[in-house]
Amino acid sequence: MKASQNVVLESHHVPSLGERVRLQEYAVGIFRTIVSRKGIKKAIKRGRISVNSDKGKTGDWITGGERIDLLRGGSHKRPSIHLDLEVLFEDDYLAVVNKPAGILVSGNKRFTVENSLSSLLKRSGEFDALQHPEPIHRLDYPTTGALLIGKTVSVVHSLNQKFESRDIRKTYLAVTCGKMSDSGIIEDLIDGKECRTEFHKLKEISSVRYTCLNLLEVRPITGRRHQIRRHLAGFGFPLFGDATYQPKDGRVAGKGLYLHAHTLQFTHPVTGNKLKVNAPIPKKFLNLFPKL
Repeated sequence: MKASQNVVLESHHVPSLGERVRLQEYAVGIFRTIVSRKGIKKAIKRGRISVNSDKGKTGDWITGGERIDLLRGGSHKRPSIHLDLEVLFEDDYLAVVNKPAGILVSGNKRFTVENSLSSLLKRSGEFDALQHPEPIHRLDYPTTGALLIGKTVSVVHSLNQKFESRDIRKTYLAVTCGKMSDSGIIEDLIDGKECRTEFHKLKEISSVRYTCLNLLEVRPITGRRHQIRRHLAGFGFPLFGDATYQPKDGRVAGKGLYLHAHTLQFTHPVTGNKLKVNAPIPKKFLNLFPKL
């Protein structure tokens, strides 16, 4: 099937490859104007990427010698909203914002963190500045804390690579139910894929209903969907307030999920500085553990 007759914005000629690669994987980073994996998937879905003049599909194999074009699509205006989010760090290249509970990072809804970033953050002065800054990773709808944002094309690409190579250290605070050991490593498969979660118990308090409530420092080494929540629930210690993975007879209405993305640590992709950004601990954690 021929691609729609749109103007070609960018072209890429594929060199000889040692092994074939799916289009949705190969195309990440080959265009100046779309560098994120999410952006490439959206462009393919909207018919904006062609392979040898044929409409590209995410599952197409790229073997070498192809011409891959990025086409100008139809108008797609992103909604812009105002959210009063706390900016924890910002420069001309990236930012870290404090995501509240009860809002999506991105998606098809109007009220998302992503749709607020153009008005929340200062426009980058770099030549490859993004009109719409991009979240580099996701936090679940009920999860709070530090969310990393890219403000230029090249920095989005660099930060995506850092996540893939696990050069960005994410540390969470979580409250779990039940008597736990002081530390541990969970390596159970999630959806058939290898993953690893490390935890260390910081504090515990007694509970009539759960025996104990534990404050954990949790580090997900891999990044599967709901990894921390699924790993700890599968280990027998669900997160306090988890309406999805906590047994129904153990849920507490109105408390919300006790999972907070507390710290991001990484090397700045442009300046080379070591960054450590902390998101303030939510009040509900301090109500349970007042001496944090």
